[in-house]
Amino acid sequence: REREREREREREREREREREREREREREREREREREREREREREREREKKKEREREREYKMSFG
Repeated sequence: REREREREREREREREREREREREREREREREREREREREREREREREKKKEREREREYKMSFG
C-alpha cells in the first residue's frame, strides 16, 4: 500500500513537470510571436522612410 501511494505521488510529480514544460513552450511561442511583430514594425518603418525619400526626390526634381 505504501509503495502504491509512492508511485501515485511520483506520477503526480511527473504530470506537474509535464504541465511546467507545456507552459514553458507556450511562453516560448509567445516570445516568438512578439519578435515577429517587432520585425514587421521594423519593415513598416523602412517602407515609410523609403516612401519619404521618394517624395523628397520628386519634390526636388519638380523644382529642377
